[in-house]
Amino acid sequence: MWRWRIPKEWLLTKKGFDSNWSNDVLAAGNPSEVQELINFSKENQLENLIVVDNTASKDFVHNYHALAENGFDLVSSNKIFNTLPIEEYRKLRYTLNKNNRRYLYETNVGAGLPLIDTIKLLHLSGENITRIKGVFSGTLSYVFNNFSLRNDNFSTIINEALEKGYTEPDPREDLSGNDVARKLLILARELDLINEFEDINIQNLVPENLLSVSKSEFLSRLNELDVEYQKIKENQEPGHVLRYVGDLHGDLQKEKGELDVNLISVPASSALGQLKGSDSIFEIYTESYGENPIVIMGAGAGAKVTARGVFGDILRVSETK
Repeated sequence: MWRWRIPKEWLLTKKGFDSNWSNDVLAAGNPSEVQELINFSKENQLENLIVVDNTASKDFVHNYHALAENGFDLVSSNKIFNTLPIEEYRKLRYTLNKNNRRYLYETNVGAGLPLIDTIKLLHLSGENITRIKGVFSGTLSYVFNNFSLRNDNFSTIINEALEKGYTEPDPREDLSGNDVARKLLILARELDLINEFEDINIQNLVPENLLSVSKSEFLSRLNELDVEYQKIKENQEPGHVLRYVGDLHGDLQKEKGELDVNLISVPASSALGQLKGSDSIFEIYTESYGENPIVIMGAGAGAKVTARGVFGDILRVSETK
């Protein structure tokens, strides 16, 4: 839902910045190079360094190793690194441990909700987590919360979400389920599972005949989805609603778990069924809690909650310095 860009230019100064920092950066006109940042930190003997990655760049994450090797802690809202092949994922963990560096990414799943920390603490304390299930996408939460309760067409709800800025410019990026799958994989790896993205069973909500058309054509043909989704809605049991859910299950004590991302029908009275607006919800099932999961629910997307979560990670890194 939220898009960031890597700065093309930057300014390095050991004196700090004032309120005119943006003008100073533009005036400097220095191209951004990570090696230049590393060299600058060494030349000026800087300590307690934190790099914050608020991009969605597939390229910038490959600098994490070099930054950790050269004294930088990492804070990231970028989900890309944590879904790279498991060898790359483990290599960074080794680099972090070897250099006594920290890498925090609470906002990777659930924005500002205390989800990843909760799972880490449960897992490290020896709690046997048996299942993690929930609505991971604020966009699809909004879509199906509204579609389940209103008499409007599915295409009407999608267009409404698009106009409100809840979806990507091309809603197929949300409807594909890939974002939910990435988040589910991140949680699986917190449990030391070695699943890869290819292991995830993803239900793409876009009909095959609309996958490869242009964005403008897709938007003009959105109403072609209405009949199918109306049927799905009407064929539910009474008192049920639709939710697009990520589900990590199976024997999670083995090397790999089972990861499913699909549209399901749930009782309206259930925790998933009572979800409102664009909120997210996560149910964490454990051996100790049995059939009563730990439930974490709230605003799982948005610039403000994400910024607050990133700032929280920065503060936590700073407290250890």
